Amino acid sequence: MTISTRGAGKAPAVLVLEDGRSFRGRAYGAVGETFGEAVFSTGMTGYQETLTDPSYHRQVVVMTAPHVGNTGVNDEDPESKRIWVSGYVVRDPARVPSNWRSRRTLDEELASQGVVGISGIDTRALTRHLRERGAMRVGIFSGNAIQDEGILLAKVRQAPEMSGADLAAEVATKEAYVVPAVGTKKFTVAAIDLGIKGMTPHRMAERGIEVHVLPATATLDEVYAVRPDGVFFSNGPGDPSTADHPVSVMRGVLERKTPLFGICFGNQILGRSLGFGTYKLKYGHRGINQPVQDRTTGKVEVTAHNHGFAVDAPLDKVSDTEFGRAEVSHVCLNDQVVEGLQLLDQPAFSVQYHPEAAAGPHDAAYLFDRFVTLMEGQRA
Repeated sequence: MTISTRGAGKAPAVLVLEDGRSFRGRAYGAVGETFGEAVFSTGMTGYQETLTDPSYHRQVVVMTAPHVGNTGVNDEDPESKRIWVSGYVVRDPARVPSNWRSRRTLDEELASQGVVGISGIDTRALTRHLRERGAMRVGIFSGNAIQDEGILLAKVRQAPEMSGADLAAEVATKEAYVVPAVGTKKFTVAAIDLGIKGMTPHRMAERGIEVHVLPATATLDEVYAVRPDGVFFSNGPGDPSTADHPVSVMRGVLERKTPLFGICFGNQILGRSLGFGTYKLKYGHRGINQPVQDRTTGKVEVTAHNHGFAVDAPLDKVSDTEFGRAEVSHVCLNDQVVEGLQLLDQPAFSVQYHPEAAAGPHDAAYLFDRFVTLMEGQRA
């Protein structure tokens, strides 16, 4: 990635997909060039949380909502300490933000963090193209980075693919830290950071949980050194087929029958730990309006998603695994993709979506209470 100064609405820009299709617009954020996997997000709100979600590492996010940036950027809503997306694509950026918490424009924030974006393109056409052809590699070029499109296309095709990418350690904390319980401490949880969002330990802390956030490289001994009542595996970027170390640690947790909860990447880690495979979705689920059914209650939830991979587990039967019986607990009603797993013979479950979503919806927040219930049952 090469970066120069901010130039939204000034410098010309071009987006080039690996299949050769291109879109021309104007620079948004930093001027230069960037590469990643082109994906689209259907959320109409919460762009600041999306940008700072570590799960979007090495992805170029296309916003399907046409008007983006109208509430500016504040200092309260980031999910991490930086923007993680590789690039940002919008149709109609707000000219003037209007919100009492806004401190700067989205354009300024992207530029200050060196994030190359493009505006003024037909994002609906681009989204339809990705739905038909699938997520693919992409490059955004602006200013002096623009060359003959044949040269740009060659650059895009040289960029690494998301399949086979081992990225969790790149975004995870390097040092362990503690998020204290709010009010009276009831439990201690060891949280493996595979790309954790700031709201996740906060949701647990609200329930009286002291959260010890550990690096993705943490060993089983380091997990149990904090004397946890439960173990949590977070969301994160990359291909779950590469996550051999987290799978090994989770299998150790399952052998000890400690209450376990996983979100997103953590769901895929549980799937692998139980012997199921994983696969790459054609264009993934990203946004805050995905319908999911909790098959244990029949309830349908509107949920927030960000995943390009899924677990390959049977929907219509209970599976016998090394750690007891397992079943699919949640399923996406759009396409029947596995959205949750649970063990029936010990306290472990996971979901593929985001019950901690700060921007909403909050239909699935009860899952943190379910985790508390498992820890209460184990202690009893």
